[in-house]
Amino acid sequence: MSIVIHHNPDCGTSRNVLQMIRGSGTEPVVVEYLKTGWTRPQLQALFAAAGLTPRTALRTTKSPAEELGLLDPTVDDEALLDAMLDHPVLVNRPIVCSSKGVRLCRPSEQVLDLLDGDITTFTKEDGEIVHGSK
Repeated sequence: MSIVIHHNPDCGTSRNVLQMIRGSGTEPVVVEYLKTGWTRPQLQALFAAAGLTPRTALRTTKSPAEELGLLDPTVDDEALLDAMLDHPVLVNRPIVCSSKGVRLCRPSEQVLDLLDGDITTFTKEDGEIVHGSK
């Protein structure tokens, strides 16, 4: 199985994760979900596999979540999913799928457990050094 990254190229964390995947020796399938959008079954499957709910996958900063009233805890999962379909940016990123599992990779070092390659150290865009466990 190849690695798939649901990626936003404008997001530093997403760019870091993409580079970590490539640094492990794998060229992933890159899904720019802001261009392609989501389907309800796709989101439901990703969230289930990653152990997320629509609420825990909701991007609350740098998104229209607050202005859409989605931060109210009474908003149910179906309404959150509907909003995510209408506004793909509401889904936190990056979500990475590999043969080892599916994970929301925030912080970016969360991707390390999903990789087969050897990453001993990685320098993030902000200069922070991540030490791999391999």
